[in-house]
Formats: sequence, structure tokens, C-alpha cells
Amino acid sequence: MSTCDRAAAVSRRAFPAVLLALSAVLAGCSGAGAPERPAGGPAARVSPPEQSTAPPGPTAPAVSQVAQRLIPARGRYFGISTLETPWSPQETDMVAQRAGVRPNLLEYFAKWTEGYRRDAVDAAYQQGAVPLLTWEPWGSVAAGTEQPQYALAEISNGRHDAYIRRFAQDVKAHGRPVIVRFAHEMNGTWFPWAERRNGNSAGEYVEAWRHVHDIFTEAGVRNVAWQWSPNILRTVEKVRLQPLYPGDEYVDIIGLSGYSKHEMRAADVFEPALKEMQAFTRRPVLIAETGARPGDDKALWIADFFTWLRGRPDVIGFVWFERSVEQGGKHDWRFAETPETQNAFRGGLAGLELADAPGGEPIPSG
Repeated sequence: MSTCDRAAAVSRRAFPAVLLALSAVLAGCSGAGAPERPAGGPAARVSPPEQSTAPPGPTAPAVSQVAQRLIPARGRYFGISTLETPWSPQETDMVAQRAGVRPNLLEYFAKWTEGYRRDAVDAAYQQGAVPLLTWEPWGSVAAGTEQPQYALAEISNGRHDAYIRRFAQDVKAHGRPVIVRFAHEMNGTWFPWAERRNGNSAGEYVEAWRHVHDIFTEAGVRNVAWQWSPNILRTVEKVRLQPLYPGDEYVDIIGLSGYSKHEMRAADVFEPALKEMQAFTRRPVLIAETGARPGDDKALWIADFFTWLRGRPDVIGFVWFERSVEQGGKHDWRFAETPETQNAFRGGLAGLELADAPGGEPIPSG
């Protein structure tokens, strides 16, 4: 079987129809089209799609049944994270008014001192959006990166099994599909699950991830799509990503956290990490956090982000961190920070086809 035929066959087994073109591009069977100019907003610095030079990876196992439902067959996710997402429909309405279209994905965060919250998942679906749960294995933000009870080895050796199992059983009993983004940004140094913090050692992140995933599998949970989501690569962050990857059999969707701080183009933010990840996985990409720092170039970067996004068929959507400093952002990342940035965002989003969010009908348990 040729490289192109193999790519198509893998796509038919593992991904919806919209990703067939992605497999062909990644296998070198076709070129990406020229990027479109954003509709409205300031003129963008054009980021042409950059194709990977990595050789085709091995045949990956099919994504889970729930992931097949949640990966869009057409269009993209426009997600948001606000201070009260997804519990406040009013905040979602306000974002929709400013963006010109309703978000179809809502992200929220939960620590390991919290149980599974049906109300959060229900609230997301009631607002016409898919829930994305960022599940953080620590006790509190205030305790910082040194929380020995949440060291990776403590997760793997079973210290938290009762909590994980109870959480998994509650997810299963609810039945509604949810994307779980577990232990994100593990390649940084700001969380206790990073291998360079909290007494952790190399290799322990993958062990902890697989241990948690195995408990969900043993419990018969079939309504979780697992997202692995490192931070983008910058000069000061030289941690290789492949040793931190649990493997395609443990991951349905990959992601990135990436904010524009000093970069002039969206490609400068995302492409280094995406190129590295393409060397070991071809899972679809959902950017789990993004935003732009205040400055004269913020509106231009936002416009360029949408130009870049239209040239990346493997990126199935994004979550904008719509928070000011007072709302928990390190900077004011909001697209609605100024009229200029809001117009750039509305214009870029107007030129992007959005997916129809799947319904939240329960998936029968195993």
C-alpha cells in the first residue's frame, strides 16, 4: 500500500471525513491551499501554512467512540474560558454578543479536591456547547509547585485511587460526553505534576497518566475523550515532548496552551511545538488555551491567528482565554480588551466555519 493510500485508510478508520484531507497533507500527498485573508479587522501579517517535514508516523489506533462523536466532521470549535464558564449563561451570552457568534465549546477547571460536577457538563450542553474539563492533580493554587501528596509517583502508586475511581464512576453514571484535559502544560515548571518540580523524576508523568487512564478503562468509562496538552515551546523551555507523551492508545486529541507575548505571528507561537508533535503523533489538535497580550500589535496578531488557523486542517478548534488580570489572567488576554481587538476577532471568526456542536446524549456504559 502506498504512503497516500495508507494515510487515507488510517483516516477512514480513525477520524471523521474532514480529517481525510489532513492525512493526505501530512503524508505529502497534496499541498495546503493559500491562506485566506480574514474577513474584516486590520490587515494581517500573513502566516502561510507550514507543512511538516516529518516522515509519516506509524498507523495509530482509532480514537475512541466518544472522540469520533466530538471531533467535528466539518467546521471548527470556538471555545472560551471565562471566570464563570460554564455556570453563567450570561457570560456566554456576553461573549457571543461581542464575538458575533456563540461559542460551541466551554472550558472549565477542577482540582483534585473537587468531585465530578454534573451541573458543569449539563450547563455546557444547555448552552449548545461541548464541555472541556481541565482536570488538575493538585490541592490548591496557593500551595504552589511543591505539593508532595500530589507527586507523580504518589498518583502512580495508588495513593489517590479511591478519588480517581469515584470520579470515573460518576462520569460513567452521568454518561454525557466530555473532553478531559488531564495534567496540562506538563513541560513547564509551574505545576506540581511537571517532572522538574515536586520531587518528580523523568518518566513519571507518562506512568501517572496511564495509571489514571487505566482506572477509567477498568471502570468501563466510555464517554471521555482524553486530551494531552503541553505548553508551546519557547527558547527557555527546552523540554522534549515525546518522552512526555503517553501514546496514541491513551490519547484521543492533542492540544496546546499558547499565548502571544512578543511574537508577531501566530505561526511563531504554535508551529515549533506542532512540528515536534507531528513526529510522534497525528492526533487532531485542539488549542486548549490562547490569547494575546495587550499592545499595539494585539489586533494584528488576532487577525493573523485566524489566517493561520484556516491553513491548519489538523487544528479542530481553539479556546480563547477571555479573562482580564482581575479575572485570573496573567495579562489581559481578552479579545474584547479594546474596540480594535474585538473587531479583529469578530472579523476573523466571521471567516471561519464553525462546527455544529454534537448533542450531549449519554453514551451507553461498557
